[in-house]
Amino acid sequence: MPSIRYAEPGEFTRRAFLNDRLSLPQIEALGNTLSAETEHQRRLAVRGTSGSLAFRYERWRQQLLYARGEMEALIDFSEDQHFDESIEDFVSSITGEVRNLVRQINLHIENASKGELLRSGIRIALLGAPNAGKSSLLNRIVGREAAIVSSEEGTTRDIVDVGVDIGGYFCKFGDMAGLRSDHIARSGSMPIGAVEQEGIRRAKARALESDVVIVVLSLEESDNGTGVKLVLEPEVVDAVRSCIALEKHMIVAVNKFDKYSPTTYTARTQQELVDSLTEEISSVEPRLTQDQIFLISCREAENEVSKEADPGNIQKFLGELIRTFKRMSTPSELDNGNEQFDKLYWEDSLGVTHRQRSNLQKCVQHLNDFLSQTCQTPDNAANAEQIEVNFDIVTAAEHLRFAADCLAKITGRGESGDVEDVLGVVFEKFCVGK
Repeated sequence: MPSIRYAEPGEFTRRAFLNDRLSLPQIEALGNTLSAETEHQRRLAVRGTSGSLAFRYERWRQQLLYARGEMEALIDFSEDQHFDESIEDFVSSITGEVRNLVRQINLHIENASKGELLRSGIRIALLGAPNAGKSSLLNRIVGREAAIVSSEEGTTRDIVDVGVDIGGYFCKFGDMAGLRSDHIARSGSMPIGAVEQEGIRRAKARALESDVVIVVLSLEESDNGTGVKLVLEPEVVDAVRSCIALEKHMIVAVNKFDKYSPTTYTARTQQELVDSLTEEISSVEPRLTQDQIFLISCREAENEVSKEADPGNIQKFLGELIRTFKRMSTPSELDNGNEQFDKLYWEDSLGVTHRQRSNLQKCVQHLNDFLSQTCQTPDNAANAEQIEVNFDIVTAAEHLRFAADCLAKITGRGESGDVEDVLGVVFEKFCVGK
């Protein structure tokens, strides 16, 4: 039958949008719901389907259109009409509203970055010296042999990427080459070759790009064989300092506590060991605190007949990881004095997508351009002519129009000329028939 054809990608959803059944932010949330892999991704996407974000964007747009109308009233009627308030107060009132709106939008942009962590995945780097236990820890976390484990140094040369769901958070782990220096290599290990050197360079770069850095240190037998010592590779210490300077979230996992005798290792000695290790680590890098340092044993975690509830302390370590993820993804809130917002208001802002955030950033830029002009208004301006000497009211009103158009691009409504292009980008991500 000639009148029957296959539906185009997203065609049914497009029809729902054109018939005002769904807003564009709701449609984006629907697409994210369909592609969600973890519980937090699903919750984030479902939160966006309520329509609260679209309502918020439209309210902001209407506020800007109203402010623009007030500015244009100064142009058309300031000489003929008497305003209830002075021109100075009039402009100051509009400026105050715009400044308050900028604060709200900026916080939504900040929270959008946190929501992107949940949506795209939290990037985690495993940083440490060769044979510290990075690959073993990765295997224990993902529950399978994702990386090769060997006593031979330099087994991992390139970055091994593994995605895993931890407590409902989608995480992208990167197991990387162990960091060591030529000085350490000359003390008995194999020399560092060109391939390993490139792996070390990539490992450092990846750590600086990650959201969370897990520093894997190890306890090894002392040189005289009478005890156990903490190995602090200088290359690892330097990389840690670089990550801390960039305010990366850091967790230190001290591996191989199983080298201590089981008969003498108790909860008390464990705490004493943590205190001792914290003091030793802090002497090298004082910005690392005790609550960031955990004792683990990948070998004990592999013991299937262990009577311990948490062999190797891996679950305790994962618990701290989850708490770190929660802190990273908790939305920031604005104490706005006169206008109070509940927690749901800011939680909804986590659902701001990359496309929405990009338009919000453009909107803020136009609003800042408006403020940069109006804030130059002299305090003794008596009429519109005096104000216009210091800034162009027409240009200021245009900045408000441009800002409102950016919000219209988000919702797919209004008089934005390229809304149809925006719709094409959104709907092409849907599979056929949705």
